[in-house]
Order: sequence, then C-alpha cells, then structure tokens
Amino acid sequence: MTWRLDDFDYPLSPERIAQQPAEPRDAARLLVVDRSGGGLQHGRVRELGRWLRPGDLLVGNATRVRPARLRGHKASGGRAEALLLAPGAGPGEFRALVRCSGRLRPGLRLCFEAAGPQESAGEGVGEARPPALEAELAALAADGEAILRFAPESDPYGFGEMPLPPYIRREAADPRDRERYQTVFAREPGSVAAPTAGLHLTRALLDGLRSQGIGWAEVVLHVGPGTFRPVGEEALARGELYPERYHLPGATVSAIEGARARGARVVAVGTTTCRVLEACAAPDGTLRPGSGETRLFLRPGSSFRSVDALLTNFHLPRSSLLLLVAAFAGWETVRDAYQEAIEREYRFYSYGDAMLIL
Repeated sequence: MTWRLDDFDYPLSPERIAQQPAEPRDAARLLVVDRSGGGLQHGRVRELGRWLRPGDLLVGNATRVRPARLRGHKASGGRAEALLLAPGAGPGEFRALVRCSGRLRPGLRLCFEAAGPQESAGEGVGEARPPALEAELAALAADGEAILRFAPESDPYGFGEMPLPPYIRREAADPRDRERYQTVFAREPGSVAAPTAGLHLTRALLDGLRSQGIGWAEVVLHVGPGTFRPVGEEALARGELYPERYHLPGATVSAIEGARARGARVVAVGTTTCRVLEACAAPDGTLRPGSGETRLFLRPGSSFRSVDALLTNFHLPRSSLLLLVAAFAGWETVRDAYQEAIEREYRFYSYGDAMLIL
C-alpha cells in the first residue's frame, strides 16, 4: 500500500494539548494497547509494572536537553528568537534556527537577554554572566538554518531557556521547565527537544520495577530539528529523516542479548530509543554497539528487529513520530487508540499522557 501524509491526520481540540506536565511525573495516564488485537486498558504510568514481566528490559534515551532557546531583539529593534542546534565549525559559531521581524541577512546583529538561572553547556547552573549576549548572523544555509557567531569565550547556553515546542505556550521562561522538560536519567547534553516518553519515569518507579526483576539499560540519541520539522512527501517516500547522533553502548547490547536469551521483552522508552535500536540492528536482529548518525525513518511497511514493546506519548498528526508508532502497531490500531484517548480526555503531546504498546 502506498501511504500519503494525509492518511496520518486526525482532529484534536487545542484543549487536549497539555500545557503543564503531570504532578508527579508518573501520575500521567497510561493507555495500554495490545497490538495483537487484545483491546485497550487504562491506568497510570506509576502502574507500569502491571503490564511488564520479570526479566523484561526497559531501554531509555539518556540524552540531556540543552537550554537552547534564546530570546532578545535585533540591534535595530524588533523581537528575535534563536534555537541553537549545535556548535558550528568556527570559534564561537553555532548552527541555529533564527526568527525575527524583517528579513534575515548576513551581518544582522542580535542581542539576547539572560533567561534567569539556567544550565550551561556543561553542568554548572546559575553562574554569573553579563545581562545580555550579542551575536552576528554570519551565514544562511539553504535548509533554513543560520550560523550565529558569538564572542569565542561566551556560553550562549548560559542565556538560554528550555526549548519547549511552540504548542506549549510560554510568554516568558518558566523555571520549572528546567527540571520537568528533562528526564531523571538525562546525562549526555546534546538535544534540542526532550525524549518525552522518558519524562514520565521517576527514580522511585524505576527502583520499584527493578525490585520486580525488570531491567534498565540506556542509549543516547541527541534529538535534533528533524524531530519537529514538518515531514514532506519526499522524505516519506525516501525513508530518511534529518540526521541525528546516537550512541549504543556495549553494556546495552549485552543487556538486550541477555533479555533475548531468557525469552523476555525489550521495551523501548520512546521513539528515539526505538530508532537507535532499529538503526543498529542487523537483518537477523543482532546488534552492534557504536556511535554515529542515523537518518532512519520508520514508517508503515518498516520492520522491527529489536523492539518488542514501546512506551510513547501521543504525537502530532503527520509527524515522523506518529508514523513510527503506526508502523509498530498498525495504523488502524493506533487510530482507534487515539480516538479512545480523545474521547476519554487524555492529554496530548510533549507534556501529555502516555501509551504502552505491547
């Protein structure tokens, strides 16, 4: 069957888009989907152990979100915003998405205000800094990215706030997002968006699952702009997304091999974890540890060689994330589950509720 993006659309009232996370994290609702046709069940993330078995292995994405959103103005006046994607090639240079009034052009001067105490690119918080940070738009790329040039000794992330998606409306930075838009197991800085399924997990929940004999392992995939950029029909046909960096540790491969040997399930916490495992899987399902970039676009028709179950959020229409879930469970199953979630007033998207697909 030939799929088009329009096939993966669905109506959603704005009231269903979560603006704040559940408190506590694991109080989020959980819709459990049996993809073999066993129907739907309802619970809470804190009850995750009800649907897992001793010996199962959870695998999470240990990437850390950088405070990459900068707000300020043009030197000539007018508001400006930038999303830092990654360091550039030259001293003080960063790849970025820039939005401001008027036309973007090389040589444009920008001035960004401090967002309050925030994480730097390292581990320090709340360090002293000047009240504003200047930047020059050094170059424009064909894909809509820009190169911003800061003073080489400056730390732009020290001025940033958490890069919440635009459907979470914030007129100003909310300091609570610094903690809540980060998983409790985040350790490797590099993402511009959170691996949102992992936001529901708490240390206490993971400890409780461990006491049930359920294992834990980690991968790293640094979420880039490909996660939130619109998917085009060409990308759907080609089966490639914007490249994102990953690392699959040898210890995780060993843990997965152990789960396989004892007949247990590998449960991916989030679509980003799923993409790492499937990108590193050979046709026979064996995994090879390592680091690199992946463009893997899992969509209906794709095969899954490493992942047996998936914990995930409710995703935007026509997004690569929704298409991955549709590939894993079948679009009709997912569509019916989403309709059930809407009727029962589940909360959607990054700060919303979760699904467990078995």
